[in-house]
Amino acid sequence: MKALVLGGGSMKGAFQVGVIQAVLENGFEPEMVYGISVGALNATFLANEAGKQMHEKNAVQWPVVSRKLLEFWIKNITQPQDISMLRSRVMLGMATLMSRFDGIVDPMPLHSMIRKHVNDQYLHNSPVKLKVGAVNIGSGEIKYASPDNPQFMSYVYASSSIPMLMPAVEIEQQLYLDGGLREVAPIRQAIEDGATEIVLIACHSPLLYQPEDMNSRNLITLIERVRDITVNQIVNSNIVWAESFVDRSNLRGKPMKLTVIRPAAPLFLDLQHFTSEDISRLIVEGYRAGIEAVIAATEKVQK
Repeated sequence: MKALVLGGGSMKGAFQVGVIQAVLENGFEPEMVYGISVGALNATFLANEAGKQMHEKNAVQWPVVSRKLLEFWIKNITQPQDISMLRSRVMLGMATLMSRFDGIVDPMPLHSMIRKHVNDQYLHNSPVKLKVGAVNIGSGEIKYASPDNPQFMSYVYASSSIPMLMPAVEIEQQLYLDGGLREVAPIRQAIEDGATEIVLIACHSPLLYQPEDMNSRNLITLIERVRDITVNQIVNSNIVWAESFVDRSNLRGKPMKLTVIRPAAPLFLDLQHFTSEDISRLIVEGYRAGIEAVIAATEKVQK
């Protein structure tokens, strides 16, 4: 079983989009797609587009699916206001004092955008298996949901809800947040579901970037920095575990293939101040990294 595993990374997900384009246009056809955070958004769009093609043409052209995802990002994600709106200081202060804190920003623009471009029927009947992960704030456990769950879209919202910056999402009287609190790259779930050939696309490099002139007294900047530090450690651990598991599986005579594609150097994109040019730049970087990975894999097979 072939699985495409999409890690979290906030707006660095644009890099992921470029890698997806390179991988899918070069012959990889996933049967399973898993996502966390921005990876959950990209995974949902891919499964939705595959379902749409199957409904309209009774076949899926994966290069076209990836191109539609790329077009979606370029057309719809051009500035911070496309994702969220900063809450007023007065409302934020009142909500905090009254124990009604609901995030520093309102993600309604993002949720509206997702709903506009996702069709429940396409998702439910998609030929590709889809799972997204979100963390239950009460129990601390990560839960993976698929489109057959009536609350699936709420899990997508929760998976992409950045702690502190965005509000927790209530699902069946429980609050959920970004799955990246537990697993940034949801590869364990893919392996548990039987995946044997996996392409994992992470948005974080092995190293953590060193910010210049970072204003640590800016609350949003500080939250993003703390999150980057934490996420970098978690994704590195996820990948080390996966590589070790695959090595042991192959030694036991159970063939598995794992391809990890991630930035060689740290990516930087300010959640508060990005433009369409920044998004395009990361997409191009991702595409380049994806092509390099495809070439490397081809050369390895030929040897």
